[in-house]
Order: sequence, then structure tokens, then C-alpha cells
Amino acid sequence: MKNTKKEILLLAIMALFSIPFIAQAQPTGLKVGDIAPDFKGKNQSNNAVQLKQLLKTGSVVLVFYRGEWCPYCNRQLMALQDSLSQITAKGATVVAITAEKSDNVEKTIQKTKASFQVVSDLDLKIINAYKVAFDWDAATTEKYKSYGIDLKERNASKQNTLPVPAVYIIGKDGKIKYRYFDQNYEKRATVKEVISNL
Repeated sequence: MKNTKKEILLLAIMALFSIPFIAQAQPTGLKVGDIAPDFKGKNQSNNAVQLKQLLKTGSVVLVFYRGEWCPYCNRQLMALQDSLSQITAKGATVVAITAEKSDNVEKTIQKTKASFQVVSDLDLKIINAYKVAFDWDAATTEKYKSYGIDLKERNASKQNTLPVPAVYIIGKDGKIKYRYFDQNYEKRATVKEVISNL
């Protein structure tokens, strides 16, 4: 049975619009029990940070955040800072990971008073390794640009890529013992939940 010209055109349009959805996989995040990928980076003081070294002294609370422009991220980081002594009392270290450039990391620290380590993931290696990376579509990119938020200008990688604001607790054995992963950026792990899982 031959297709009419109209059917062929419709099939072509459907195929064209399906390409972005096939090509762009949804982030899944790592699971509890997974081995946490080791990483190296530089913190806000330009000092080296390596997961493997941090785990020698205790658990690591790894927090991914979107940027200094995100009020939900700032509230979460402030809450962690407010309860930092309770976290460190359990022998844990807090490390926040962002795709932003170092000058924007400085803005985050000014806003949140964070004294824990904040790492700028220059080439998105950490964000990709933990399977939390996602790309904004063109419509969302333009919408946020109208608010003065241009990810390509803010991010070290010059890409429209953000991390899901996930939280992982990594045990001294290198395994993930807790994860909070929700693509709804308005929902965050509470400090109480983090502390109870240390």
C-alpha cells in the first residue's frame, strides 16, 4: 500500500520532532550501593579537592547545585552551612559541585556564607560521572535569558547544562549509602534527612 504525499510529510515531521527526545537522555543519577566515581577539582580557594583523599577521614556529603542565581540552591546551601557543625561532628565533609565559573562560585559563597568546599566542575566531568547532567531546551534557554540568566556565560563549560540538585552521601568504603534525586528543582533533601543518614 502506497503512502500519500500527505502521509509521507506527516511521517517526516514526526521523525524530525522525535530526534531531540531520542538524543537527549534523561538523567538517572547513581544508585545507593554504587561505587562513587573518584574526582579531582579545585575549590573556591583554588586548592585541590579529591574524593579519594576526603574519604580517608570520613563520609562525604556531595551536593550538586544549579548556580548562584537559583534561590532554592542558595537556601539549601545556607541550611547546610547552618548545620555544618552537626555534619562534621559525625566525621563527614560537605562538598558542593556546580557547573558555574569560579567568579560565580564566589557570588554563591557571599550569598550563602558557605565555609565548606565548593568545586567548579569546569568540563562537566563530575556532573556527567554522577549522571545528574541535563541540558536546557531552546525555549527554556531563551526564557531564562530574558531574566538575565545565560548559562553559556555563567558556566565554565560554555554549555546550557545543569545538574539535577542531587545529594549523595558516600561512605568511607567509596559506596553511595544515601541519595536524594528529584528533577523538580523546588524539592530538596532536608539537612535533618542528611544528618540522619550519616
